[in-house]
Amino acid sequence: MDIEQKQAEFIDYFVKQASSLKGSALANVIIEATSHPSLFAFSEILDVPNVLELQGTEHSVFLELLRMFAHGTWSEYKGIADRLPQLVPDQILKLKQLTVLTLAETNKVLPYEVLMQELDVSNVRELEDFLINECMYVGIVRGKLDQLRRFFEVQFAAGRDLRPGQLGNMINTLTNWLATSDNLLVSIQEKIKWADSMSEFDKKHSKEVEEKVEEAKKSLSVKAELDLRGHEEIYSESGGVMDYEEDRGRPKRRRHPIG
Repeated sequence: MDIEQKQAEFIDYFVKQASSLKGSALANVIIEATSHPSLFAFSEILDVPNVLELQGTEHSVFLELLRMFAHGTWSEYKGIADRLPQLVPDQILKLKQLTVLTLAETNKVLPYEVLMQELDVSNVRELEDFLINECMYVGIVRGKLDQLRRFFEVQFAAGRDLRPGQLGNMINTLTNWLATSDNLLVSIQEKIKWADSMSEFDKKHSKEVEEKVEEAKKSLSVKAELDLRGHEEIYSESGGVMDYEEDRGRPKRRRHPIG
């Protein structure tokens, strides 16, 4: 069973629990949900009317705690820990796991130094054990540990609940991406048209060159033929002169007078 299907089952369970309880009993459901080892999404529980009604009551801190698990990180919790219920070990582990998911949303290469600072981990061995046993083995992330360059390369990370206003930003990002893609597609199409037109131009140019070459060949052939005829005529005329000169060069007989 994959993590998404597991999430759906647990979410459905806790939503039903939260919908039927109020006050301190509802606070206990929130503690149970945020401690559950296989639950990493809380927005559906946050949307339960009974949960929202905790706002302004003596149990409102549990509503803020649930919001922290839906959108916050371990370092954010420490910043306001004095205003929230103290976490049990399972909740601390869960919030640190969620912190890794948040970091993976913005950067697929996570330096060890950043992870150790965000997770309050003192050494590399402890960090790698946490990433392997509490993140990759659980199935919320997949990736490679690079001990030489000291970073975690994220290949997959489960998504977290959207923060208020984050959906609008995601829509704007996708819209801009689609617009960029459309512009890129238009540019590619224009380049294809230009390449096609250049190909046609090259074909036309090649044809013109071939025609000119053929014309040149014909001209040279005609000229050669004319030159050959001229030489033949000159040769013929020269042969007549030679005969004439030879005839002139022959000694004439003397005519003896008769009697």
